[in-house]
Amino acid sequence: MPPTVIDIRTTDDLRDVVHRAVQALAEGKVVAFPTETVYGLAASALNADAVAALLDAKGRDKNHPLALAIKSADEALDYVPDMPVLGRRLARRCWPGPVTIVMEDNHPQGLLQQLPDSVRQAVCPNGTLGLRVPAHEVILSVLRLLAGPLVLTSANKSGEPDAATAEDVVTNLGDAVELVLDDGQSQYGQPSSVIQVADGEIKILRAGVVTESTLRWLSSLMVLIVCTGNTCRSPMAEVLLKKRIAERLGIEIGELEQRGIVVMSAGIAAMAGAQPTPEAVQVAAQCGLDLSTHESQPLSDRLVRHADEILTMTRSHREAIVIQWPHAADRTHVFCEDGKDISDPIGGPIELYRRCADQIDSQLESLIENWDFREPKIISA
Repeated sequence: MPPTVIDIRTTDDLRDVVHRAVQALAEGKVVAFPTETVYGLAASALNADAVAALLDAKGRDKNHPLALAIKSADEALDYVPDMPVLGRRLARRCWPGPVTIVMEDNHPQGLLQQLPDSVRQAVCPNGTLGLRVPAHEVILSVLRLLAGPLVLTSANKSGEPDAATAEDVVTNLGDAVELVLDDGQSQYGQPSSVIQVADGEIKILRAGVVTESTLRWLSSLMVLIVCTGNTCRSPMAEVLLKKRIAERLGIEIGELEQRGIVVMSAGIAAMAGAQPTPEAVQVAAQCGLDLSTHESQPLSDRLVRHADEILTMTRSHREAIVIQWPHAADRTHVFCEDGKDISDPIGGPIELYRRCADQIDSQLESLIENWDFREPKIISA
C-alpha cells in the first residue's frame, strides 16, 4: 500500500498532523519528515522493530551508524553526560540546525543505555554517537511529544540521491514508509554536515550545509559582557578585555577573531545602535583603544545561547539573566571576582569613568587566568 502523504502547507490544523505523526511513530511505523536539509526517515528509538524496518527501507549496512534526533542542545547531555566543552559550544550554536555532532559514547549513565540493544547497535556500532536537532518546527513538535528520541536518516536508499521533496521519498521508498509529511522543496537540498568532536578538535566526517569556515567561527571562544544600556561600562570592558587577551597571546587586537576569540557586549535595557558616551570614548582613547565606532545592542536569546562566558557588571544584571535564561546560569558570572558591583558612571564626570575603567581593568588578569585560548583544530573530510 502506498504511503499516506499529507501536505502540511495546506492543512487546516497542523497540530492534528503532528499528533498523527506521533501516533504512527508510537505504533512502530516509519515516517518521512521534511527537515531544513533533505527529507528524513524516522522511527522511534524506543521501538526495535520500527528501527529494523527503517534499516530495511534504507538498505543500510548495520555497521553504518544512524543518528539520533533529539529536542534540544540541553537534552544532548542526557546522552553524552561528559560532553566536551567544544561539543557543548557547538551544540548551543548549531542546533536547531543542519549539523550532526558525533561524540564518544563512553558514559554508563547516558540515556543511550536505556534503548533496546539492537537500536544501540544501529546508532552506536563503533563507540560513537551522532546527535542532531533538526531545524523544522514539525519534527521538533513531534519530538517534544514523544517519550524518547527518533532514529533519523536521509529518506533515500543507501547510495541513491537524497530526497529533496516528498515526491522523491514516495518514488524512492514507496510502501516502506507509512506516512510522508510534505512541505515542498527542502530549504537547503543537501545533507547536514557531520562532525566528530573531541576536546580541542573537530573532524569533518561529511561535508554538508555548514562550511568549514563557518564551523571555525562557530567553534570560537565567545565572551559576552553585559550592563544596562551598553554605552559605557560594558563597551569599556569589551575593549579592555580584548587588549588584555591580545597582549597575553602576543597578537594584535584585530587578530583575535582569526585566533577564534570573540568578545562582545550588550545591555539588558539597551536600544540598538546607540553611540557610546563621549566620556567612555575619551577614557578608552587614553588607554590606546578606539571606542568611537561602538554601537549598542540589546541582550538577546541568540547572544546568551552563543556565549561561553557571560560577565555582568552587577549582581542584579546576573539575576535578571538567570531568571530569563536559567540554562545559562553556569556560564553567567559577576565581573568582579569578589562579587562587588561595578557602578554605572553615566551622567558623572570623566574622573568617575576613569575609576570605573580602572576597576574593570584590575579584574582582568585574574579573570582570564584559567580561560582556554587554544584555537580548535579542524580536520577536513
